[in-house]
Amino acid sequence: MAPHSLAQIGVNTEAEASNARAEVEVQAGKSIASGDQVHGDHFVERNGLRYAGSHLIIDLWDCENLDDVGVIELALRRAVQAAGATLLHLHLHEFGSGGGVSGVAVLAESHISIHTWPERSYAAIDAFMCGRAEPHKVVPILRHAFKARRVAISEQMRGVL
Repeated sequence: MAPHSLAQIGVNTEAEASNARAEVEVQAGKSIASGDQVHGDHFVERNGLRYAGSHLIIDLWDCENLDDVGVIELALRRAVQAAGATLLHLHLHEFGSGGGVSGVAVLAESHISIHTWPERSYAAIDAFMCGRAEPHKVVPILRHAFKARRVAISEQMRGVL
């Protein structure tokens, strides 16, 4: 892996997806234990670091259901629930027959966004969460919903103090 500020991993099995957080932390050279938010601002404090939240960039490859807005909506709702986040608004836009879907789940803790390319069997997903929400828990939900055979995850700690 080339040195850069983001850790990237490939997740190839459901078991690996459920352990995505640990894998990202190991590859990032950090050991981040559970922590509490500080001062009610929903910043996270873990292992001596204070930051706004974890931002996951999730690439799903070799997927199905990427033009099915019903499947996408249900997957996002389940992902929000699994992460322990609070859904404020969900908006999805279909780009016509087989043209893909773009959307966002606006959360009290930030957001999950999705952009799909059914013709490439690819989905680009963004999960940024602060406070006690756990963005890594969205990975197995989304992988299962879209039957992804390959997953890549990058993580960035946003707003490190």
